[in-house]
Amino acid sequence: MITFTDVMGRVREVLMHTYQRTKIKDREIAQALGLDPQYFAVIKRRNKLPYEALAHFCHQNRISLNWLLFAQSPREI
Repeated sequence: MITFTDVMGRVREVLMHTYQRTKIKDREIAQALGLDPQYFAVIKRRNKLPYEALAHFCHQNRISLNWLLFAQSPREI
């Protein structure tokens, strides 16, 4: 089952590598996905994934959507 926590953990991993930092806040994930931070908090609480935003994030960062959603290799396109 795809969970919000797992997927956003992989988004956080990408952002940590991109920004060369060890801590990424939810606000920064929301910004990277092009989402309002308040909306991000709502979907986090409801365990809903913003598939369209994730698809755009993958395209912009050349990340495999399969890796992001299912942790399938390879990570990059």
